[in-house]
Amino acid sequence: MSFDEIIEAIDAYRRKHTRKYASNLYVGITNDVDRRLFGFHKVPRENHWWIYCPADDVNIARQVEKYYLDKGMQGGDGGGNNESNIVYCYEISEDTKEN
Repeated sequence: MSFDEIIEAIDAYRRKHTRKYASNLYVGITNDVDRRLFGFHKVPRENHWWIYCPADDVNIARQVEKYYLDKGMQGGDGGGNNESNIVYCYEISEDTKEN
């Protein structure tokens, strides 16, 4: 997916589920959604707000991550590796682990 396609997908998902406040959301990039989103961050697969989008390449993924960090989402840039082309986003809760 392109930069614009990912931004539209995440923003549309936020609007649909009324997630207004960027500071309540976490954004990151990975090459393995199961390991990072559901494993490391402990995001519940059911009854929890999350989304991920595969970018056309790692540079687009990093641009999307920076875009949302600049908008106030939690997370940190510089993570991932040269194969981390998947952007993920989830709602922070007492069930999730951010660091």
